[in-house]
Amino acid sequence: MTDFLLEATGVAKSYGAVAALRDASLGVRPGEVHALMGANGAGKSTFVKILTGAVRPDRGTITLRGRERGMHSPDEARRTGLIPVYQEPSLVPDLDVLANLSLTRTPVAPFRGWVEDLGVHGLDLRTPARELPLAVLRVLDLARALAVEPDVLLLDEMTAALPADLTEHVMNAIRHQREAGRSVIFISHRMIEIAAICDRATVLRDGETVGVLDVTKGTEDQIVTLMLGPVATEPAATRTRPPVTPETLTGPGAPRLSVRGLVAGAKLQDVSFDLHAGEVLGIVALEGQGQDELFDVLAGAARPAAGELRVDGRPVRFGHPADAIRAGLVFVPANRAQALLMQRSVRENIALPFSAPLAGWGPIDVTGERRRINDAVGRLQIDTRAQSEVRRLSGGNQQKVTIARWVAGGVRTLLCFDPTRGIDIRTKREIYELLRELAAAGAAVLLYTSELEEIPLACDRVVVIFGGRVVDEMPAAGADEPTLLRAAYGLPPGALTPEEVVAEAVAIEEAEASPAAGGDGAVGEPREAVREPAPPAGSRA
Repeated sequence: MTDFLLEATGVAKSYGAVAALRDASLGVRPGEVHALMGANGAGKSTFVKILTGAVRPDRGTITLRGRERGMHSPDEARRTGLIPVYQEPSLVPDLDVLANLSLTRTPVAPFRGWVEDLGVHGLDLRTPARELPLAVLRVLDLARALAVEPDVLLLDEMTAALPADLTEHVMNAIRHQREAGRSVIFISHRMIEIAAICDRATVLRDGETVGVLDVTKGTEDQIVTLMLGPVATEPAATRTRPPVTPETLTGPGAPRLSVRGLVAGAKLQDVSFDLHAGEVLGIVALEGQGQDELFDVLAGAARPAAGELRVDGRPVRFGHPADAIRAGLVFVPANRAQALLMQRSVRENIALPFSAPLAGWGPIDVTGERRRINDAVGRLQIDTRAQSEVRRLSGGNQQKVTIARWVAGGVRTLLCFDPTRGIDIRTKREIYELLRELAAAGAAVLLYTSELEEIPLACDRVVVIFGGRVVDEMPAAGADEPTLLRAAYGLPPGALTPEEVVAEAVAIEEAEASPAAGGDGAVGEPREAVREPAPPAGSRA
């Protein structure tokens, strides 16, 4: 007889040739707060979707209370007592709070009680969800889950967008679950939260469970080691090109792109950096640290709340992606479907940027267009044998097309957001080599990648963002995975004593919660929406 309330064994899931999970296992005991850890790309998201019925595994078993469960849908998982609270709010924006409760058959009275216990007072249930601040929406999601007294509560980065006072209420609610004999699966990038609330931790790496350990003082370094795996014997910085510095790149000239004090949405709090012509600058951040908002602003898809952007020394403001393109900033997203016309040909997709401007309408220089397209296809080695329609190409070749359209038109500043996500190793290397060639020809490249081991291959410098702020900057040549991962978790470099880890993490939390950082109240939203804290949720017992 197992002593686990929830147990998953041998779970695997592949998407085509990409194995998202290879052999993932998890055992959660009754009355336990269990951390699920792993670096970006380790398989956490897929594992969570399988546990909650959103995705079906290729193989593996899930048992709850000793009985095997199929978890064929989120509703089935909910009925069996496993309820998730995802990182993004799940309330329907155009419905009021009461209607959202009806969708999930949530009892109103317990929901109201938990909303109060979690620190939000005077909530009008007739308020449309879209009118509520992000932090309040997160609290409502949690209150909706707690109201039905789940046997297993799964919290995915629950505190990522919360100020310190609401975070403490969440921690009290988790303690209440444990005291009541219920279990919590807790996912967080904040080590101090793992140390403060969790009993054990399961660590994933490359789609496999690589370790389960008791969480005690000083386990932070063990978790990081398990996430990274064996360190390669060959140093990461075995590059033939010399290190690039701002001085060697620009001399007296202005940076190609200058970002100062950028604030956007609820997560990007204060980011500043310079990007120079001839440079590939890497951005490293764990999920939900503000990198999405940063690239949205730079690509013209969102407007910042504060801060300044300069291109070649001139201040710019973007109200539309076309404004950013006119300023020379072009975007390559991770989701290829967002960038491509899947039913159209490779030629049409590549030609789109330099044939679309209204001012250029008229006779098309077919010969010149064909030459530029053929040059770009050859330069990126795009395989078009699978038919001319982009939808028939492999994922790697589709991503090459998104880059080729800017190469064909001439690129000055390329914004790449995880451009190699979900593509094979060979194509990854080809794309990184192309980015290096573009930089050598005078382009400036800003590259966010979730794969830390790739940073030294492509980048000259790297900027690390944590909690919506730049916490570190270093040459890419010396940016090995342990160094980057520690910085991405907000930890200082090198081995730390338990006391140093806690002290550093507390300082980070206090800085995020300070009024100057917008942490007094709902993050990035009107402070009136969150009032005086309520008594601890633990008092409900």
